[in-house]
Amino acid sequence: MGSVSDPEILARQANDPSFPDLWDELRWRGLVHVSTDEDQLRELLASGSITYYCGFDPTAPSLHLGNLVQLLLMRRLQLAGHRPLGLVGGSTGLIGDPRPTAERTLNTKDVVAEWVGYLQEQVSRFLSAEGPNGVTLVNNLDWTAPMSAIDFLRDIGKFYRVGTMLKKDAVSARLNSDAGISYTEFSYQILQGMDYLELYRSYGCVLQTGGSDQWGNLTSGTDLIRRAEGVGVHAIGTPLITNSDGTKFGKSEGNAVWLDPRLTSPYAFYQFWLNTDDGDVISRLKVFTFLPRTEIERLAALVATEPFRREAQRTLAWEVTSLVHGESATDAAISAAQALFGQGELAGLDPATLESALRELPNTTTAPHAPVAQLLVDTGLTASLGEARRAIKQGGVYLNNVKVDDETQTIEGSVLPSGVAVLRRGKKTLAGVFVE
Repeated sequence: MGSVSDPEILARQANDPSFPDLWDELRWRGLVHVSTDEDQLRELLASGSITYYCGFDPTAPSLHLGNLVQLLLMRRLQLAGHRPLGLVGGSTGLIGDPRPTAERTLNTKDVVAEWVGYLQEQVSRFLSAEGPNGVTLVNNLDWTAPMSAIDFLRDIGKFYRVGTMLKKDAVSARLNSDAGISYTEFSYQILQGMDYLELYRSYGCVLQTGGSDQWGNLTSGTDLIRRAEGVGVHAIGTPLITNSDGTKFGKSEGNAVWLDPRLTSPYAFYQFWLNTDDGDVISRLKVFTFLPRTEIERLAALVATEPFRREAQRTLAWEVTSLVHGESATDAAISAAQALFGQGELAGLDPATLESALRELPNTTTAPHAPVAQLLVDTGLTASLGEARRAIKQGGVYLNNVKVDDETQTIEGSVLPSGVAVLRRGKKTLAGVFVE
């Protein structure tokens, strides 16, 4: 995984000269869906360095693309001179914020503690720890664990009104569902509000960012600080990113696109961005890259006039994959894609990258002497042995980019040293073969 402290990545990150006002840039990039007072926020961000935070709950062993929106917003604010606090919720992760339909499954304390470490490491890769506005990582378990239930109710709970809590979108949705809502999840908004209060008192934090679906939890904190301290603080809710067809962004066959390369390989990550629809690519460039406005507008013009070049998609895939996984992993992913389609040497690829690429394709595991015709059937490239033999006879089948011209050929002698082979039918239909 890459790091924004890498010099080559930092060299591409600078405040966009097109926007002398940071608030205008955030608006142009589509990063503000809802916020506290806009005029006050504009003035606050322009008046000098402030401390801000975003929280990430360890409900999984990795962050995903939805979290990446927040990480890059935090990075933009840090580049503008503001000081980030990266909160990983060791206590809120034990509870989980309310889902719209059903209760979360509660993970054990040991699992949550392990995931806290994973997420802290990921957050630290996107935010520089150097200089006067270096990131500080915090864990809300540090201030909630020592607090007794009586102290929680007396010192924090007294500031909350049940009527207001019931009106929060996440709570009202659950109240109207068959599942209802437990007191545990109902109390989540108080815990998040207490986080903001603690960070205000300890670090002078005056801004919290999060997704717009978290707006009720964000305002829980601003309301608490106003009641407890008599001070106005701020929140920004970013829009939920969806595709132009209305589907949820970052989902592939029901699975999240993770930032951890063990869960989503750099190859699959790169391909995800490369396959971005023309209708979505410019908005993705605004949110997920640090390219200046002039370059994004140039790419927008190419999408309109020469969409077949897909330069915007290739730029998006390169920028985001390099930021998350580093330039060497991105180069390896590109080389693998080229080699798979006959534009490079398969034998020269990094074995781990090639294996991860083949795992993304239809694939099968087989013995060392398996017939190619049978493998075409096993991988779904053909529906039957008869069709497989006809495809070979017609010259449309390739094994490791070498044409198969014998209907009885096996894979013996064609397996790469890493124990894999690439099966291709025609120009674009690929499958992976793993040899036992």
